[in-house]
Amino acid sequence: MTSQRRMRPIAEWPLTERAAIRFVLTDIDDTLTTDGRLTAAAYGALERLTERGYRVVPVTGRPAGWCDMIARFWPVDAVIGENGALWFRYDRGKRTMTRRFWLGEDEQAAARARLDRLGAAIVEGVPGAGIAADQAYRVADLAIDYCEDIVPPLPQAAVDRIVWLMREAGAAAKISSIHVNGWFGEWDKLAMARRLFAEAYGIDLSRENDAVAFIGDSPNDEPMFAFFAQSVAVANIRAHLARLYSLPAYVTAEPAGAGFVEFAEMLLS
Repeated sequence: MTSQRRMRPIAEWPLTERAAIRFVLTDIDDTLTTDGRLTAAAYGALERLTERGYRVVPVTGRPAGWCDMIARFWPVDAVIGENGALWFRYDRGKRTMTRRFWLGEDEQAAARARLDRLGAAIVEGVPGAGIAADQAYRVADLAIDYCEDIVPPLPQAAVDRIVWLMREAGAAAKISSIHVNGWFGEWDKLAMARRLFAEAYGIDLSRENDAVAFIGDSPNDEPMFAFFAQSVAVANIRAHLARLYSLPAYVTAEPAGAGFVEFAEMLLS
């Protein structure tokens, strides 16, 4: 079941709406990347957006360890990671990294022990499922791989089983294009985006919604699709439509990284 919003082709995105945008929030896997790789064209689009004055913020399910590198080395203004568990921002002038976490250190440690037990139970209870290769670099969530390094990908019933096991244990569960992520806490991508904007930019997103564009590709992006008026999905979102209630406003013609380039060119034009 989906919302009443209809996804329109990105070619119908009005110039008046695009002209108001100052911030670009983007998912990474299968939105910015293609087949697990960041193409030169997609990275170049990121750089052009930054050079034009947009503040670009990846909003990803990827781990804290990756986010430190992304904030430091990519042409971005900040990064939100682990589906909203944290935000990092690197000041290149002062050469300092600001790191903010949803949970305190003691809360993280307690949650980590519970997540480790949950991960072991899922691997035992769902044949073929595996702990994600990037789990060692995470601080606040559990990532179960169902198709990144799992060949062949797990069937939909197995993915549904992973989600059920997480929720049965009291964890939040979100499906990305490659992992099922679980955590013990009240955050998601949108909740931490609100916190980042308030703390780093002094902006209330409810008041300045139209200044932000978001682009994503999967069910863990749904809070962002629902909230942002200027929300876009790359074409591969169509594989997940049965799982979405809230749809993005626009959809690109191209999938994955090529779709991100298409989106960026619309803004840069």
